[in-house]
Amino acid sequence: MIQEQTNRPQSHLQESPSIRLGTGEAARFFGVHPRTIHRAIKENKLRYIVVRNRYKILFSSLVQWSQSSVKIQHKRDTRGIGQWVDKWKIKNTLYSPRPPKAEKDDSLHA
Repeated sequence: MIQEQTNRPQSHLQESPSIRLGTGEAARFFGVHPRTIHRAIKENKLRYIVVRNRYKILFSSLVQWSQSSVKIQHKRDTRGIGQWVDKWKIKNTLYSPRPPKAEKDDSLHA
């Protein structure tokens, strides 16, 4: 039995288990319509396999895809899984991608 385990290729030992979701599950997780997921599949933006005529989408590709568009990011963060993930919410405004707008000083223009 020990010999059988050592005969396996090294790539098999290094693979991590992948999480795959159906289109409906993916839509609910990321706060978008299932049609949006199907559109991303047609445009080859998501990695998937077909099991019994159903799409099974790789979770890591869904996360990358959800970061590709501001609109999808917003839906993910407000309606989808992002509303429960605190690490995605920037609390320190110093490192925020959008610094607060400076207030206009009317005394300079007078």
